[in-house]
Amino acid sequence: MPMSAQPSRSTRRISIMRCPIIVGAGPSGLAVAASLGRLSVPSIILERSDGIADLWCHRTYDRLNLHLPKPFCQLPHLPFPAHLPTYPSKDHFLDYLHRYADHFSLRPLFGCTVTDARFDEAASLWRSSRSPSSSSSEPLTEPRELEVVEFASPWLVVATGENAEPVVPEIKGAQAFMGSLLHSSEYKSGVEYRGKRVLVIGCGNSGMEICVDLCEHGAMPFMSVRSGVHVLPREMLGTSTFGVAMRLLKWLPTRVVDRFLLIMAKMIIGDTEKYGLKRPKMGPLELKNKTGKTPVLDVGALSLIKAGKIKTVQEVRSLTSNGAKFVDGEEMAFDSVVFATGYKTNVPFWLKDTDLFSAEGKPKLPFPSGCSGENGIYFVGFTGKGLLGASADAIEAALRISQRWTSLSKNRDLVL
Repeated sequence: MPMSAQPSRSTRRISIMRCPIIVGAGPSGLAVAASLGRLSVPSIILERSDGIADLWCHRTYDRLNLHLPKPFCQLPHLPFPAHLPTYPSKDHFLDYLHRYADHFSLRPLFGCTVTDARFDEAASLWRSSRSPSSSSSEPLTEPRELEVVEFASPWLVVATGENAEPVVPEIKGAQAFMGSLLHSSEYKSGVEYRGKRVLVIGCGNSGMEICVDLCEHGAMPFMSVRSGVHVLPREMLGTSTFGVAMRLLKWLPTRVVDRFLLIMAKMIIGDTEKYGLKRPKMGPLELKNKTGKTPVLDVGALSLIKAGKIKTVQEVRSLTSNGAKFVDGEEMAFDSVVFATGYKTNVPFWLKDTDLFSAEGKPKLPFPSGCSGENGIYFVGFTGKGLLGASADAIEAALRISQRWTSLSKNRDLVL
């Protein structure tokens, strides 16, 4: 008889730190650690995976390129190399992040999952418990000693981001579907879908780009559009649409800029409603500010939709054994379904005894107040403004921490 799995024994070790604890070694965590280092404030980064930028490395598709020009995507204090293209590839970005970590001598502690973090009012410290991340699915045949380390620090920086966990909606009949079901985080390339009918649920930037990739590899993609979506050209007036918007917002109200963007979009790409892509009543920037829904920057999907190579279909009512039924009553057969339905944060699962996050997992206070909570907690990368917003958060959080660090150092209160 095979030996049954044995329970693990755990021991707890407490480490009282004089420096900030940063949770997450993605772009946000690296940015705040580098910004702190430039202000002579050391830090410790805890990362649950085995390397930096786990999402970018393991949970993105192969053809991914940054949708914004590189000046809007670089982290603080180190620009992208000049020789890189305007829109760097996924591999370019990962190389940049590793160079960034090396440049600022950032050495995260990998394989460390923070399972619990809470503020100890009596000690005025953040206590963060981390356990080793599981590295094997094999059953244990002997008891294993697991060490749970508790870090206690005056500062806790939450930098796990808004995209920590995939969101997969519950759809009636999903269990009966005989084809493959996967989230966009599992999708790598359209190579294996050649000649197949693929339903992509979601019409955001990822959904559209996956449809383009499927087309390029000889698949037949169908994109389910549940609600309105703003599609904008990636460039206008000889430069990036995002750059145009940012410059105009310095002088004009959001609604005026929105009207300008929509007029230009109609001139460049035409009326998207003809192709099943109805625009929301609210403008793209106002919608982003109020709901967090990002406009789509077209990377080639629209021309394929116009050519009939990408079909738009309505919201899915249910899945069947060999396809899907839609809210308009139509039923189609599919070989695979890809959920391009986004991500959510996992912070509410491990950050305890605080009401700083909403039920949707977002900080309740707007930036810049949202980057700082009570008692030395900081949030970096939760403003819904991508890498540019994360960089701004990182600089602001580092500045505030350094001011407190300097004050405590002078008073020798950091000798814990």
